[in-house]
Amino acid sequence: MKLRIKGDSLRLRVGPAEVERLTGSGRIEETIHFAPGVQMTYALELSESAASISVVGSPGEVVVLVPTRVAQAWAHGDEVGIYGALANGSGFLELAIEKDFACLDTSHAGNHDTYPNPKAAC
Repeated sequence: MKLRIKGDSLRLRVGPAEVERLTGSGRIEETIHFAPGVQMTYALELSESAASISVVGSPGEVVVLVPTRVAQAWAHGDEVGIYGALANGSGFLELAIEKDFACLDTSHAGNHDTYPNPKAAC
């Protein structure tokens, strides 16, 4: 799972194996280690009770919650992403969860566990 943070936006890109794990177990996560004793875990989690995409956090962890029915439809459909915006007290946090497509340069090392790029046939 790839994480991109820019200003008040957070984007998670997930590959096919990760989507399969998410729909099977209900949660996927990654941890980044900045220095000894300094780390952050980011996770994507399904929620039966969530009405829309949301974020919960605690020191050292950020979890993006997605309604289970929305995630299941996305995982098995043609939609690229799940999008939302949350009021954060100073505006909005833009959220995106997207399928990770292969780079058009087939030699790119990041193409492992990616969806076929729809532009590859162009």
